[in-house]
Amino acid sequence: MARWRWCEMHGRVGIVGCGTTPFTDGKDGRNLESVMLDSVKNLFEGATCGRDKVDAVFVANAASGALGAVDGGAPQGAQREPHERKRSDAGDGDGAGDCDCGANRDPPARGSGSGYMAAILAELAGIRPGAAHTVESLCSSGTNAIVSAYAHVASGLADVALVSGAELRDTAGSVLQWDDSRGQFKRPIFWASLFTAGYKRAFGVSDDDLAAVPARAYHNARANPDALPSKPYTIQDVKESRLLTGDLRLLDCSRPCTGAASILLASEDAARRYCDAPVWISGIGQSTTSAGFAKSSGDLARIESAAQACRDALSMVQGGQDGRGFGIRDVDVAEIHDAFSVCEPMILEALGLAKTGRGADLSVEMYETRSRRINPRGGLIGSGHPLGATGVAQAAEIAQQLWCEAHGRQADCPQTGLVHNMSAAGTSSTVLVMQT
Repeated sequence: MARWRWCEMHGRVGIVGCGTTPFTDGKDGRNLESVMLDSVKNLFEGATCGRDKVDAVFVANAASGALGAVDGGAPQGAQREPHERKRSDAGDGDGAGDCDCGANRDPPARGSGSGYMAAILAELAGIRPGAAHTVESLCSSGTNAIVSAYAHVASGLADVALVSGAELRDTAGSVLQWDDSRGQFKRPIFWASLFTAGYKRAFGVSDDDLAAVPARAYHNARANPDALPSKPYTIQDVKESRLLTGDLRLLDCSRPCTGAASILLASEDAARRYCDAPVWISGIGQSTTSAGFAKSSGDLARIESAAQACRDALSMVQGGQDGRGFGIRDVDVAEIHDAFSVCEPMILEALGLAKTGRGADLSVEMYETRSRRINPRGGLIGSGHPLGATGVAQAAEIAQQLWCEAHGRQADCPQTGLVHNMSAAGTSSTVLVMQT
């Protein structure tokens, strides 16, 4: 109830602009600052709000943490194992072969982030904000930065806030030191493999069922001009890609890359001045079950943080169909954190979009019907996963969908969208509900 009173007191917070950069393999050697600045430039090219109106800047960058720990489907910078090849045959030179989940890559040659990155970006962009904060929360850094900006605007501490997320492909670190010091799983591919085995065993899901997730992701990404280039892989391609563990193949995994995304948040009065149709953030939910995998893995077929974050976000939204209150049935389009193939059906179930044990069935159905209701831009698997940028890019995509500016990947007349972004082995999730 406190959140309801808070929103009613200070008014709504809306997205009034967004800008993204193409996700790339990072071989051009550009630094983090220039990549992030490009997304800001792209944002203000289409915005009616001037840079002089921005009074808070929030930057999301997973490498800004002191230990450089990362998570999700694209752990970076791990030392190459002597028995592994540098590039997989499945990649065939188009970038997919670089999705090695930290198993066979050289240590990074340079640092990727700075704790003072928000102030640096503000100076480069010609912005003089009152607040300039850098947010690091592994792969959910982007949505956590959005929540922080939302809080500043909703509380009256800022009228307009810029949120930018970015990452370089060679972000330092692929070992979560907290887990490593306790003898737990160092790399994401290990917990993802356990989730995959547990989910398949619990519900009788086949490899073909799960292969539909990346096959659809790569298909959808073909209509996304910012997606990391790749081939339109089929289910058979996924099944024939290199085996990484007993349950995971190369094309089951999202890919590390370089990229950035930015959005502009504004108070209700400012949003109406700067945008004809603001996209309102009407619901926020966050849940953290633990820091490490072991304490959150009691059920290897469920992501509890996603379920709790979604419940909280939905409960914050007013309205709904037929006077029944707002529910997941009212969501028209969603971006979810498909770091690995198994994550999609597990998250669909956690959000309530599919019944328990039926998430894979829905994934197969969406593949067969070429649906764009879920991950229309290709998700993390199809688009690429530049850690700090991912959550901001998800929010930018939903805003574009609700503005009907997604062009060839446009979902059918959406009015309400949802973002789900998570860290580590689903130990932390953020859910945003967005409406026109």
